[in-house]
Amino acid sequence: MPRVLALIPAAIVLLAAGIFLGGHPDRLPGFVRDPLVGDKDTQVVREAIDHVHDTYYRKIPESQLADDSVKGVVAALHDRFSNYFTPKEYKQFQDVSRSRFSGIGLEVNEHPRGLRIALVYDNSPASRAHLKPGDLIVAVGKTSLKGKPSDYSTSLIKGPPGSDVTVTVVRDGKPRRVTLTRATITVPVVASALRMVGGKKLGVIRLTTFATPGAHAQVYSAIRRRLKQGAKGIVLDLRHNGGGLVKEAQLVASGFLSKGKIVSLRGRGVAPQTLNATGDPIAPKSPLVVLVDRDTASASEIVAGALQDHKRAKIVGTRTFGKGVFQEVIELDNGGALDITAGQYFTPNGRNLGGGGVKPGTGIQPDVKAADRQKTPRDEGLDRALGVLAGEVP
Repeated sequence: MPRVLALIPAAIVLLAAGIFLGGHPDRLPGFVRDPLVGDKDTQVVREAIDHVHDTYYRKIPESQLADDSVKGVVAALHDRFSNYFTPKEYKQFQDVSRSRFSGIGLEVNEHPRGLRIALVYDNSPASRAHLKPGDLIVAVGKTSLKGKPSDYSTSLIKGPPGSDVTVTVVRDGKPRRVTLTRATITVPVVASALRMVGGKKLGVIRLTTFATPGAHAQVYSAIRRRLKQGAKGIVLDLRHNGGGLVKEAQLVASGFLSKGKIVSLRGRGVAPQTLNATGDPIAPKSPLVVLVDRDTASASEIVAGALQDHKRAKIVGTRTFGKGVFQEVIELDNGGALDITAGQYFTPNGRNLGGGGVKPGTGIQPDVKAADRQKTPRDEGLDRALGVLAGEVP
């Protein structure tokens, strides 16, 4: 029994030494450190963090140094779609996603300086504050949005109904601070209408996002309703649609295609995959026009690209965003997460519409160019699309 007790102090000493050396691997001899810590490059990173933590004149928590080092790695990719969420940022993003929050009534796109307004909803706090498409939101409160991922930036704008949020908006190079009161915003995923052009009934189906599971079913329902009312052709309006779920893009495109490829996905860490038309279209032969603009991106470009490649639709509008890549969210042990570009997608003809995340992509070039002028009251893009569609209807 005494011999067993005598081992306990020694075990405590070894445990303490292990804890210390585990946190300071640079103190270990090389022949011991190398197998435990990893390759030489990883050791150098750990060594640098330890030296900054131990030597820098201001004390900086190791967790902050680790966060900053990961941010540096992601920033060095020069990929505008790849981001690192610190544990605090990721928790805030999850809280916003899981709770019932309201907003100010905007659709936005990520910009190097913050968020560029793509659409302002009618009768919203944003419309009452006279915010306009093209305005740039560069700060929320005292927090600059420069270089921040759009999901994080929009989470700062969202909040409980009735609460206030102050944003800094730049228009024509001039910044101004605007305080808005958040409200519950109801935005339909799909809106549709029946229009008469040259004595021909035409259906207009506007899809605002592919991020909602089941969005394709709402598109199908709207198409059936308009065809039943006598529509002879369809305008699918994908303007200001920043994308969402690839599966929803496949299903929306399948509503107009009897067969063939929709999109191919390829990446180093993901298995190659080709998504085809499901084979049960609801409008396989109805004349079709897809209306796009500079804010048509991602899943929206998958649909427009597939329909263009199969010569199933005419594309009307301006050059699209040109994303061409998809992301994967990887949760990390520290509670943070990487939102990292995992691969590229290709249209049926093998086109990649993006620049790999590191430069502007080519996007989709429209078959018929049309652009809205913000100072005119008419929706010129839609008028042009309806005119093109009317010419396709017998």
